[in-house]
Amino acid sequence: MRRHRPHPQTALIALAVAASLTAVSCEASSPSHDPDPTVAAARPLTERNQDVLHDAEQRLIQSCMAARGFRTWPVPRRPLAEDRDFPYVIDDVRWASRHGYGSDLRAQREQLRTNDPNQRYLRRLQPGDRQRAIAAYNGEQPSAARLQARSPLGMTVTRASDGCTAQAQKQLYGDLTAWFRADVVTGALPALRRQRVVADGEFKAAVKKWSACMQKRGLHYTDPDQARAAFIAPGTTSENAARRRQEVRTAVAEAECADDTGFTTAVGRLDRRYDAQLRDRYRNEVGSRLRMENAALPRARALLTTDRTDTTPTDPTKE
Repeated sequence: MRRHRPHPQTALIALAVAASLTAVSCEASSPSHDPDPTVAAARPLTERNQDVLHDAEQRLIQSCMAARGFRTWPVPRRPLAEDRDFPYVIDDVRWASRHGYGSDLRAQREQLRTNDPNQRYLRRLQPGDRQRAIAAYNGEQPSAARLQARSPLGMTVTRASDGCTAQAQKQLYGDLTAWFRADVVTGALPALRRQRVVADGEFKAAVKKWSACMQKRGLHYTDPDQARAAFIAPGTTSENAARRRQEVRTAVAEAECADDTGFTTAVGRLDRRYDAQLRDRYRNEVGSRLRMENAALPRARALLTTDRTDTTPTDPTKE
């Protein structure tokens, strides 16, 4: 149950898939061996440093697109500060009391998408120019130069290497092929980790205890996925206030039962166990990503420091 994960993206991504996915197998890719001994010294990035890399990449994309005759507006890594990800169960009573299952945040995300200047800009372009803008951002399709990597989820992921996104990553991380592979592999690990956690017998036993706790409160849900699904579809206008109260009540109960039954503790332990297993199995890619990210930080900071002038184009709706 992947919840409330922020997905910052421009309309160029929304209107065209940046990487083509080709399913080739249901088996995970082979693990890497003999890792570079220097990667062990690389430190995981703080949230702030992740923001630095994201912001630098956005600026590089903007410059690249401008050189190709198009305009883009940087998108923040976390557009909504309150947006959170609860992969197994909501375990924060305070958050649940404010946001329920996040229907208010979904509405805010939708508003951000509607008001995104990138989307408005693309809509104003002629069809031919719009396609060229998308190709400039993602790369030509097909392209003679292709990036390809096998995901642990069993898919081969390919992307053109001549688009502005790829070029920005090359400027930041240096070896684009190595970065793409590390990004594809490590990006798949959270989903793979969750698959293993929810298949674990300890998880299933914890869910049963959680469900029993919810039923004692008059909330008959077999698992947190079912509880959330009950509030995905919006109610009618006349039902919204009552529906919202019930959403918050259910989400708060979910969080309280997660704590009371030990569900939060159990899934935390399982999550850490499988995270460690996967990080060891894919240690080359995990280490390579950390090494490249840490090496890119000085370049990213320098870029953002020297880029003091406002290069952000005017919002097309305000011209």
